[in-house]
Amino acid sequence: MDQHELLEIPQEEFAARREQLSQSLDGATAVVFAGKGGGLHDDFHPDLNFQYLTGIIDEPGAILLLNPEDPNPARREMLFLEPHLPELERWDGWRGPIDAELRKKMGFKALMRTSAFPQMLLNACKVSLQGLCLHPIANHEQPLGPDLEAFQKLQQRLPGFSIKDGSRLVPLQRAVKSAAERAMIERSAEITSKGFAAILDVLKPGVNEFDLQEAAEHAYRSNGSRGPFYGTIVGSGFNATILHYRSNNARVEDGDLVVIDSGARYGKGPCGYGSDVTRTYPANGRFSDRQKEVYSIVLESMETTIAAVKPGIAYSELDSISRKIITDAGFGDYYPHGIGHPIGLEVHDVQPETVVPEGAIITIEPGIYLPEEKMGIRIEDDILVTADGPVNLTGNIPKTIEDIEAAMADRAR
Repeated sequence: MDQHELLEIPQEEFAARREQLSQSLDGATAVVFAGKGGGLHDDFHPDLNFQYLTGIIDEPGAILLLNPEDPNPARREMLFLEPHLPELERWDGWRGPIDAELRKKMGFKALMRTSAFPQMLLNACKVSLQGLCLHPIANHEQPLGPDLEAFQKLQQRLPGFSIKDGSRLVPLQRAVKSAAERAMIERSAEITSKGFAAILDVLKPGVNEFDLQEAAEHAYRSNGSRGPFYGTIVGSGFNATILHYRSNNARVEDGDLVVIDSGARYGKGPCGYGSDVTRTYPANGRFSDRQKEVYSIVLESMETTIAAVKPGIAYSELDSISRKIITDAGFGDYYPHGIGHPIGLEVHDVQPETVVPEGAIITIEPGIYLPEEKMGIRIEDDILVTADGPVNLTGNIPKTIEDIEAAMADRAR
């Protein structure tokens, strides 16, 4: 397949996701809002649950209504789109009428304008008498979810109407990646490897951290990505000890270790899946003895933890395996973060359970940070969790001392 031929998730999979969710609603009504547009100069990023269930990324204001008890099977899932306003087409592009062509494009038989949503929601809730909130509702510090607000208004008008928390349902589905999702993340990993190869081509004392960021992100875009999955981190010397260093504007000095934390986004527009990779490279192409000592401990922690990844293992157990190696080596106080996280539609994707499910993709990323030595080391790979053992999706990017030094020496020839 051509590297620029875009992999996509088929409509049938989105329909299957909605059907799976509907079966978990226990007869309740559920609503997912896409969210409003980001303004004239900002990309629209839909609510990720909406994107996961519909695949639609370019309809600000859209609403998904799930009503599994509707006697009309075609209306058990309905999609509502913002009104067709010709005066806005000059700014936002042409939006056609609701017809058979648009229904096919969206993947919904029941397609209406948002002006019909209040009445259709009321009709659904009169039958179900319960609303299940898919947006998070438990955190009192966050604004009320739009579905909770809608259901609360109905509760004041419908005697006997109840509201329940269903915020774990979609994350439980999202946590397990389908074959199509895995293919997209694997494509992202392939592109990411080209970005790290580009970094090795330009890394040397005297370059700016931003030069390395630019090399990676240019390689991403040249190989079928729309850009980075998250803000690329390039920290050299002392900056490598700052976990989420963002400035990326310092000169790389001879003898520095450089931490690069980056990954390519893959998918349509500003949305899609991605990978999350970290490597630590010596600016001059050779690790010092001290750097080798500490790097080897981090690498041992990583490889031992990856080997332990299996369905059903607790995230906390993986963290303990990693942390014991680093602590036993005397660096426990210099390992301030967790061992990793799931990835998917988000770089820190949903984690609805304390154990790792089969089919998840997680990061393993131990690190040691020694500010007094101006040395930070982190190594990170993306691991597919299978019953047959862990599959390292990003393991082809050099990470052993020997492979890194050899790759940098080959570049110098």
